[in-house]
Amino acid sequence: MLLVGPEGEKMGVRPTPQALGLARDLGLDLVEVASKANPPVCRIMDYGKWKYEQSQRDKESRKKSTNITVKEMKYRPKIGQGDFDTKTKKVDKFLSEGSKVKVTIMFRGREMQHPELGRRILDDVAERVDHLANVEFGPNLEGRNMVMVLGPDKKKLAALKKKQEEEAAAEAALSESDADTTDAPEASEEE
Repeated sequence: MLLVGPEGEKMGVRPTPQALGLARDLGLDLVEVASKANPPVCRIMDYGKWKYEQSQRDKESRKKSTNITVKEMKYRPKIGQGDFDTKTKKVDKFLSEGSKVKVTIMFRGREMQHPELGRRILDDVAERVDHLANVEFGPNLEGRNMVMVLGPDKKKLAALKKKQEEEAAAEAALSESDADTTDAPEASEEE
């Protein structure tokens, strides 16, 4: 077998018992790297340490990957304005958190005769959250449900957060100037 040392140096073609003896002398393991090669390639290494480092790399790559969840919000064709506003605020919240949202209109009985009512509701929802999201999957009728998928738009989210930070900074500056002006008259009254 072709033997590779612990530092990556090639040690040449060695018989298996001799390679095992070298690995034992160094206090390391003999690991087969490429069994299909001719001759097979083995490496002298600390297998436990390598395994640990591999798990750390995997863990780090999982941290970097984003996990997008799909939330669902269900509406009815005869929804009241208050309920519509509440559910749409919730959709807005989900999108601002970075989740995709599946908006479903559930039809019952004769409501199936008027799919345009459901489409109107979905269009209203899309219009209300236009500042955060894009329609990824348009209003489609699937059985007794009409479905639309909204996905967060990273550019729109970044612009919204920047605007909120600017407003917060302006409000903080305004409250500081108000505090300064209210402190000044109190000082003059005490004199």
